[in-house]
Formats: sequence, C-alpha cells, structure tokens
Amino acid sequence: MVHRQQILYLIIISVAIARCDNYGNTTRNKYLMHLSRNSRRANQNWYQNLLSDKLTDRQSRFLNLFTVMNIDNLACVGVTGERGTCLTQKECQKRGGKPNGGCAGGFAYCCVFLVTCGATVRENGTYFVNQGFPQNYDGTGSCQITLVKSSPKICQYRVDFDKFVLAGPENVNNICNNDQFMVSGASNVPPICGKNSDNHMYIDSGEGNTAPIILSVVTSGPSFMRTWKMRISQIPCTSRNRGEMGCLQYYNGVSGQIKSFNYDLATGLQLSNQDYSICIRAERNFCSIQYTACPDTVNNRSQSFTLAGISTNVVQAMTSTCQADFIIIPMAQNVGRPAGTTAITADRFCGGTLSTETNAMLSSTLRSNVKPFRIWFHTDNVESPTDIGNRGFCLDYVQQPCSNIAT
Repeated sequence: MVHRQQILYLIIISVAIARCDNYGNTTRNKYLMHLSRNSRRANQNWYQNLLSDKLTDRQSRFLNLFTVMNIDNLACVGVTGERGTCLTQKECQKRGGKPNGGCAGGFAYCCVFLVTCGATVRENGTYFVNQGFPQNYDGTGSCQITLVKSSPKICQYRVDFDKFVLAGPENVNNICNNDQFMVSGASNVPPICGKNSDNHMYIDSGEGNTAPIILSVVTSGPSFMRTWKMRISQIPCTSRNRGEMGCLQYYNGVSGQIKSFNYDLATGLQLSNQDYSICIRAERNFCSIQYTACPDTVNNRSQSFTLAGISTNVVQAMTSTCQADFIIIPMAQNVGRPAGTTAITADRFCGGTLSTETNAMLSSTLRSNVKPFRIWFHTDNVESPTDIGNRGFCLDYVQQPCSNIAT
C-alpha cells in the first residue's frame, strides 16, 4: 500500500511534470513503472535517476519542486511565531495540532501543537499555555498537563519558558505561597514562581517505558495578570542535546548567560527552597570556564550577585561562612590577580560580591578548570531578618581554550 505521504509526493510530481512542456513521456513512464515495482521507495532512488537525465533549464525549475516532498518531521515556524512540524492538513488535525501557515513550498502546513489544562502531551514541541491564551489569566486553581513519551527511547524533557509570569514569592522569606509551577514524577525539581521568561528546565524521565510526568501551575491569592507559554521538547537518550543526569538546567556553546529563577534586577527576589545543579557542556578544545557577574544598569550598586545579606547595602564576598544560601563553583580562582600573589581557591560563594577573597568589596571573574562544568545552587527557607531583598544571581560564562589553562 502506498503511504499517505507518498500519495502527496505523487501529486506534487505529477503537477510538476504535467506543466513541463518538453519533458516527454519517457521519463514519466520510467517513474510510474518504478513506483509500481516498489512503492515503498518511490521517493528515494528514482529521484537520483531523474537528476541524471539531461534537463533543460525550464525542466530543472519544475524539478526543484521535488525538494519539498520529504516533509515528515520537518521543522517550521508558524505565522504567529510558534515552532511546529510540517504536515498535511489532515495529518495535523488527526494528531491534535492546528495549521499555522504554510511550509514545504506551500504544499503542506506548519502544524503547531498548543494545549492547556487537562491535556495529555505526546507530540514533541508541544506548547503548554494558560487558559484563554494569548490573553492573560486572572483566575485561581490548578492547571495540569501530563507528559507521555512519544517513544521509549526518550530520556528527558526540556521545558522552555517562552513566557512565564506568575505572582512572585512573599517578601519575608521568599516562599512561593500564592502561585507555583511544579513538576511531579521527577526528582530534584523545586517549585518556582515569579518571572522566568526565557529560562528553561531539563526533566529526567529515565530510559524505557516510565511513568508520566505531570506539570502543574497552581494559582491563588490576590488578583494578578498571569501568562505562560512553555515549549516541551522530548530529547532522545542518544541525542547530543541530552543534558547530564541530575542537571536541572543545561547550556551549550562557548559563551552564555545563567540566571537563577525569578531573577530580575528591579523587582526579583531569590526563591527559597532551591537546591539544584546547572551544567554547561564543555565544547571541543575548551578546558576551563570563567564566570562574571552580569552588568547591572538598574541599581546604583550591582545586585546581579546577591545571595546573602541586605541587598541595598554593600555586602562583602563570603566563602567558607556560606551555610544557608550559596552557589558552588568547584576549585574556583580569581582571574587577573596581581603578579607574585598566591592564588586563593574557593568552592562556595554567597554575600553580595563574587570573589574568592573573603571580605572583598569588588567582584572578580572566577575561573574553574574542573570538568564537567557545573554549578550548584542552594537556598534554605528563611530570609528575614538577616537576608533582605536579595535578587539571586546572573552570571555570564565564557569557556577558555585548553591553551589558556595556566594560572
């Protein structure tokens, strides 16, 4: 039996050939005979044979249509900006998606999958949105979806927060009492709230046929204009994009930026009850990594690294005394220390200044040679009265070539 996609291929080819005046019956018959002999390979070997024929320029232009035939799992972007999969309209609707503009040269549709409360998600690249999206949501209750693997060979989910605005934590101990985003069925995923647009999470699902993962957005408390749009990608066990086990966040690339959840220079508050690791893939021929607190263009004094103390005051660097709220960067040293001075190595950092030198008032760039590249972030459930207004952290990282590892 000819597959439905092969029927589409045949239609496209027939239209192209019929419009080609000088193409002739010989090659058309060659194709039809080939299809009848082996329909399962109708869009494979015969195409190479056609290309070997001598064609006029006009015929070549029509045969360029053949390049849009293999549309299975072809990525696309819809007219409203969401990413989708190139499918026929019938196949898109059958799988629960919505056509969102054309693709494959106009012979198929960019199928986008958007779901909200109560849905079961099997399609890769599905968006989880609030009720009434794209309008804001000002209701209370629990909105859940269930993630089911499309294949036993899936080992992780990546959740990209394209839009994520929930009510923030209360401002005494920074606990998410009103709104929460929660993950059930996976370990080491803390509840989060507040502003997290353009951030992400990796959720380990294990190999084989494992239990579903449940994503929940719980809203309560006073009126608040919430919105969320999360893209859920399924990552195969053998994918290069698979994060390291136990990493809630995973970055790749020689350089990038890392932010704690609900980080915002103007209104953000470091969330309590956080305990997770952040991993960065070591790129080829890069052996160390440097971290620098992000620039702060909002406050008089930088608050892009404020994990302990009162953020409005100048808080010195802390290392060995960090017990409640801190990050761990293994075997880190300050970059650019004066010649002839001994390097100070530290692992644990808090306070309001990023430095290996205890009591330092100026932040430094830190370098670590330890692989794999990983940061651990921990906060307890108490802020007041000693810790007030801390934003969390924002770090710019740059991997260093292996030739630069000497201190």
